[in-house]
Amino acid sequence: MEPPTPPLHRFRNNAAAIRIGNPAWDEARQQGLIDLKVELAGDDRLRDLDDHRFVNLCSCSYLGLHNHPAILAGAIAALERARTLDLPISRVRICLTLLDELETELSDLFGGRVISAVTASAATAGVLPLLASGHLCPDNEPRVMVFDKFCHFSMHLIKPICADETTVLTAPHNDLDYLEDVCKKHPRVAYVADGAYSMGGGAPVRELLALQDRYGLFLFFDDSHSISVCGERGEGFVRSQLPELNPLTIIVGSLCKGFGASGGVILLGPADREPLLARFGGPLAWSQGMNVPAIGAAMASARLHRTPELGSLQQALRDNIAQFDREIPTGQRGDGLPVRLVPVGEDSRAVECSRELFERGYYTSAVFFPIVERGQAGLRVMVRADNRPEDVLAFAGAVREVVGMAA
Repeated sequence: MEPPTPPLHRFRNNAAAIRIGNPAWDEARQQGLIDLKVELAGDDRLRDLDDHRFVNLCSCSYLGLHNHPAILAGAIAALERARTLDLPISRVRICLTLLDELETELSDLFGGRVISAVTASAATAGVLPLLASGHLCPDNEPRVMVFDKFCHFSMHLIKPICADETTVLTAPHNDLDYLEDVCKKHPRVAYVADGAYSMGGGAPVRELLALQDRYGLFLFFDDSHSISVCGERGEGFVRSQLPELNPLTIIVGSLCKGFGASGGVILLGPADREPLLARFGGPLAWSQGMNVPAIGAAMASARLHRTPELGSLQQALRDNIAQFDREIPTGQRGDGLPVRLVPVGEDSRAVECSRELFERGYYTSAVFFPIVERGQAGLRVMVRADNRPEDVLAFAGAVREVVGMAA
């Protein structure tokens, strides 16, 4: 007798995603909106191969640090000190002292034990399976894994692996009632979510902490889009709301967005779980970590985060976001986070609007399924601290005209 065939497409369906989503990607490519090759043109402009100059309103460098002289100098200084580009061996065996120094510095900066990774996605891929099996939990017991519907693709991608360890559920976005019902039915639950969402908005952190207190809920956040943007030391949207990093919370973040460097970080409460991540954390255990220039850039950025310049840049970002919010109504208006989603509706309309804005000198990406839900396409806007206020105002006016919004 043939064994039963396991069900397919429980957590992902490439055939459907490609069939539905690829036409919009093809249209965006035909309109010259993806696969762009550019150079820096000065004055906060980029220049493509046709010498078309434009303002980039789709960059995650929220504080404009990626070309900061001190951070560039930090990358060079690290190369000169280490005299190597990389040390391609698993960190569980050998670790550069430079990397150890960086992790110590970031641990102090962010208020919890920091472990580095080559990317935030690699960090997520290392952590979530060990969380599902319970090996990162105080009781070492598996947890029912509840993924927020809108959490980033890098987390959804790991669902099938987690499902080999435990039950995996998907919650409606920010639905606290759904989550509490799961907590009432199961003694051990972990919730997987963004802190600041890549399509705008944030997690209800304080309410989630209340559920944690009530039910022992484990919380996993990817807070990549708020590192450096929020907090007195740039510790992010989630960490800045926690009095301390407890044993039931893990935060993953990116150093290549607001932080202005490269790589990813895992922010832990107790450090005793660190050996498990180094030995069994998938990409965390393989022979690829942050390279030397990335380490040097991150060290320089960490030093900058301890100066008044951080607060000045955060204020400049807030001012530019407020300028945009005054002109364009979105569901994220006034939330203090850096991403805005201007709703358009149909995929082709979003591509058309993005193309017209590009012709006017502004690049903002059209987002469509599977990035957002079907029929909910829009324009993703990321204003930065180093955008000129007059550019933000002119861009908002262009958005109003192109999308057809009332003033």
